[in-house]
Amino acid sequence: MNYCRIIRNDIRKSRLTTMITTLFVALAAMLVSLAVILALNLAGALDRLMVQAETPHFMQMHSGPLDAEPLNRFASHHEAVDRYQILEFLNIDNGEIELNGQSLISSTQDNGISTQSGAFDYLLDLDGAVITPAVGDIYVPVCYMQEAAMKTGDTVSVCGIPFRAAGFLRDSQMNSMLSSSKRFLVSPQDFERLRDLGTMEHLIEFRLKDLSALDAFAADYMAAGLPSNGPAVTYPLFRMLGALSDGMMIAVILLLGFLTVMIAFLCIRFTLLAQLESDYRELGVMKAIGLRVSDIKKLYLAKYAAIAAAGCTAGIILSFLLKNLLLQNIRLNMGTGGNGPAAFFLAPAGVLIVFFAILLYVNGVLGRLHKISASEAMRRGTGPMASGGAGRMALSHSHFSNVSIFLGIRDVLLQKKLYGVNFTVLLFAAFLLVIPINLYTTMSSRGFVTYMGIGNCDLRIDLRQSDHLAEDAARIAREMEQDASILRHTSLITKAFQVETPDGTVRNLLTELGDHRVFPVSYVKGQAPVSPDEIALSAMNAEELGKNPGDSLTLITGSGTQTMTVCGIYSDITNGGKTAKASFPADSDDTVWAVIYAGLKDPSMLSQTVREYGDTFHDTKVTDIRDYVAQTYGPTLNSIRMAAIAAAAVALALTGLITLLFVNMLTAKDRYSIAVMKASGFTAGDIRLQYISRFVLVSVCGVFAGILLANTVGGALASLVLSGFGAPSFRFAVNPLLSCLLCPLLMIYTAVSASLAGTKGIKKITIAEYGKE
Repeated sequence: MNYCRIIRNDIRKSRLTTMITTLFVALAAMLVSLAVILALNLAGALDRLMVQAETPHFMQMHSGPLDAEPLNRFASHHEAVDRYQILEFLNIDNGEIELNGQSLISSTQDNGISTQSGAFDYLLDLDGAVITPAVGDIYVPVCYMQEAAMKTGDTVSVCGIPFRAAGFLRDSQMNSMLSSSKRFLVSPQDFERLRDLGTMEHLIEFRLKDLSALDAFAADYMAAGLPSNGPAVTYPLFRMLGALSDGMMIAVILLLGFLTVMIAFLCIRFTLLAQLESDYRELGVMKAIGLRVSDIKKLYLAKYAAIAAAGCTAGIILSFLLKNLLLQNIRLNMGTGGNGPAAFFLAPAGVLIVFFAILLYVNGVLGRLHKISASEAMRRGTGPMASGGAGRMALSHSHFSNVSIFLGIRDVLLQKKLYGVNFTVLLFAAFLLVIPINLYTTMSSRGFVTYMGIGNCDLRIDLRQSDHLAEDAARIAREMEQDASILRHTSLITKAFQVETPDGTVRNLLTELGDHRVFPVSYVKGQAPVSPDEIALSAMNAEELGKNPGDSLTLITGSGTQTMTVCGIYSDITNGGKTAKASFPADSDDTVWAVIYAGLKDPSMLSQTVREYGDTFHDTKVTDIRDYVAQTYGPTLNSIRMAAIAAAAVALALTGLITLLFVNMLTAKDRYSIAVMKASGFTAGDIRLQYISRFVLVSVCGVFAGILLANTVGGALASLVLSGFGAPSFRFAVNPLLSCLLCPLLMIYTAVSASLAGTKGIKKITIAEYGKE
């Protein structure tokens, strides 16, 4: 049997249907291929960066004086330690750093100076080589390359001392904006010149012989009572922070790909059923002359195999054309990975799975060929596709003044299965459109700070590490008490205590002390601590310690042990998601850092208040909380915004194409009925109005059902994903104007425009041409 000739003839008869179906398959294949390419390149680039830089497996940040002797003994006697070092990190006030004359005073990052490591944790240039800076040269974190429009040879001023920007560096620890610190690299000679101009912090770093021993090693470090006046960060957390921004974009693309594959299946189902309906009498003839069902299946499978092959091939080609655009950020921040060849083979492999899934799906739909009776098919000539079951709807009982609109709505209600496919496609498309938009509006909203372990305030003041940090915080608090523009404020002091874990080991617990009722965070369970014996845990700490509200917890402080009652569990995606909040005094313990939050009576005065407090308290970092979130999550928000734009384009294209496909196939199937209606006195405009009213009804129902699903089920899915990062209480902050009005209107407008375009051919249908049918 000449399948090629049969396929060519069939495609000639249904060019538009074939083209749209191929486009759906191509779009699905492109998104799947892109997700595979981006995921492999991200994983490969991140792995290569961390291998080249020899990222520490365990790093303890420590502020204040440091006695290295106990650390030397611990490292030399612990069997898990492969290498160990102590690096100096000189914190510099952001106002003292200028990039091309542009001050970093508004930066939310803790910027500092360091020298190149001699053992591991290397700072690399953009070619992946270990940097050896010359005297007078400085290497700038790669994030400032775009943010400050820096280029090699520009001037960087640190505490009034000019340096030449010799290049840009990648830092496997602090590349991500989610990391709160950034390291500038200078020569040892220049570091000594700057030593007394900043505040020294130490990075105590370990490389282990076996990474699987990391948890046990961290417990041993804490149990040994070694320096720990600061957060401890591990290799998995470095990896997670590095992957999060681009990983969010890849996750959205993967979701787009999955939904587009589902829509492609629905599209194929509809076109295949419509073709079976059109070929019903011929199918009966073929069965009557003895043609086997398996042979008939091959005719349809051959056609859809050709469509799937063409679509998948086009999808792969498009994905490889677009990949360089989407890989720019990964390549800039992490370099190229070693998974390029793997992506070249695995991306087509992923598309090949889509191809075979389509064939299996088509084969499953063709299973209904077994139910076709040869005599019934030849007698009736039409299949059951258009059969109703919704009962009769008499025009005489209708309250509609417009007959065409009534007939259009009646047809939808009588053929629920037929229009149910279009409804489902539009539901998926609306879901596809709204989820990334909701995610972006939530993360860029004012209330998102409550998932960061921060209350919803206006102003944030970070105090630099010093011997009198608590006194400085109290001085600023007294100033705010006298400031008429401040509505409310609170000072929160973070100290490092120790806590007993369920397996009997001891580890650090960063605990923020103060009044947490002034600016409450987002609590999953319970409430903020009020009495001195209450403590609230971040979601990740509560899970690790196996605690719920009402459970007791033993806290080891400088004044002894304290039995605390867990009063609440809150979301926190900062500091590795492992923090705690309490309200008891602890003057005998060293302070890790201090933060002051304030709310203004008149938020329009925020910029002025930030400047005034920045000028008055030079040793602090004063930021607008909106800038704090924007800078911390800037790359992540940019990735999600790109994904949201792509999702909107895909969703609107799907809406237009699927509506055009449905209208085209329905008008082709109903051409005889259309001719009869024209002969009965209906104008072409009346008949077009029938079809348009059908698709307006289906579009409105499908779009709003999809938006409802996105705001409920989609929010639950987002919460499930972000719970892994410490925010199980995550809820969408929906922008009603955008998500519930503009998006639906765009989709409905697209559907109506497609139905208008698809019904133009009704004018050409005449009773003379189709009366003989």
